[in-house]
Amino acid sequence: MAPRFLPVPLSLLALLGMTAPAPSQPAPSAFAPDPASPQQILEEARQRLIERRELVSPGAEAEGLDAAEFATYRLGPGDSLFVNVLRFPDLSFQNTIDLEGNMLVPLVGALRLQGLTIQEAREQIRLALDRYVVDPVVDVILVAQRPVQVTVLGEVVRPGLYPLGAPQLSTALISAGGTTTLADLRTVRIRRQLDDGSMVEHEVDLFTPLRDAQTIPELQLADGDTVIVPTLTANEGYDRSLIARSTLAQPQISVRVLNYGTSARGGSVGRLQLPNGSSFVDALTSIPLDLASADLRKIALVRFDVQQGKAITQELNGRNALMGEQSQNPILEHNDVIVIGRTLVARITYALNTFTQPFRDILGFVLFFQSLTESASDLFGPSGGGSR
Repeated sequence: MAPRFLPVPLSLLALLGMTAPAPSQPAPSAFAPDPASPQQILEEARQRLIERRELVSPGAEAEGLDAAEFATYRLGPGDSLFVNVLRFPDLSFQNTIDLEGNMLVPLVGALRLQGLTIQEAREQIRLALDRYVVDPVVDVILVAQRPVQVTVLGEVVRPGLYPLGAPQLSTALISAGGTTTLADLRTVRIRRQLDDGSMVEHEVDLFTPLRDAQTIPELQLADGDTVIVPTLTANEGYDRSLIARSTLAQPQISVRVLNYGTSARGGSVGRLQLPNGSSFVDALTSIPLDLASADLRKIALVRFDVQQGKAITQELNGRNALMGEQSQNPILEHNDVIVIGRTLVARITYALNTFTQPFRDILGFVLFFQSLTESASDLFGPSGGGSR
C-alpha cells in the first residue's frame, strides 16, 4: 500500500525553518491587490518629481522656499559676465547673455547660461573649455546685473510696476514711494513664478530688524517678482512711529489744518507737508499762528483708526506742547487733521458725532474732511458763534 502524504500548512513550514516548493505556475490569489488607478499612478509620479526637486510641492507656496535658495541670483538675458581663465589669458573674456539665454565663449561658441547661478555658470564654462584645454581653472564675476521689473502692491504710496537697477527689496519699496502708515512690515510677501510655471511665496520680516537696530534682510528680487505689503490689523507690539522714522516709509506726510481766527473772514484751511515722523509741535511751528490771539489750549488731533473704522479725536494743549510736555506732543501720521480753536473743535466734534455711518476706509475719512473744508465759509461763519 503506497504511503499517503498529508498537506502541511505554509505557516508550519515557516516555523520549522523550511520553505515550500515553488509551484511550476503561480496560482492566482483570491487576495491579489487591485491594479492601481490612473489617479494613483499620477500621484505617485508627482511625488517622485517632488522628491527629486523637479516639482514644487503644493505647500511650498504657503510655507515659502528656503531663504537662502529664494535669495539665490540666477542669470538671465542682459547679465554681463567677466570670465577669467587662469593660465590661459587669451581665453578670458567679458560678454553679455543674449535674449535667448546664451553667451559666446571662446573655442566653445554659444553656451546656454540662463537660469544658472554664478557657481553653476562657472562649472558649465569650465566643463565646456575642458574639451579644448587641460584642467582649466575658471572664475566668473557678474560685472553688470540686468535690470528687473517688479510689481509692488499693498500699503505703499504708489503701487505699480517698477524697473529696478538694484533689485533689492528695500529699493522696490522706496521706488513705490515708501510704505504707508497702515503697512505691516512683519509679513511682507514676495511672490515669484519659477521656470516650471509654479508660483512660490516667501515672507520677510522687516520690522523686527528695525526694532532691534539690526540690518534688514536684503533679498535679491528677480524679474517678474511681486512684492505685497499687507495692511496692519493688530497694533500690539508694533511701533508705527519707529517705521515712520525709517527710510522704508514714505518720506513725507500730509496733515490737514483747520485754524479758527487767522484770516479776515475768521479762519483758514490748509495742508502741511511734513517729514514722516514729525511731531505735533513740528506742525504747530509750521502754521502761521498769531500766538497773542490764538487759543492754543484747545486743539484737536483727529485721526482715522483703521481697526475701529472711525475717527478718533485727541484733545491737546498746544501751549503745554510748546513748553516741552511730551504727553501733549504725539507723532503725527499721514492724513491727520489738526483743528485749532475752541469753537471750531466743538463744530468738528459735533459733525463727527452726528455722522452715524462708520468710515469704510481711510478714503471715506479723507473725503469727509474734504467736504468740510470745501464749505469753509460754514465752518468759520458767524452761525457757529461762541468765543475762541
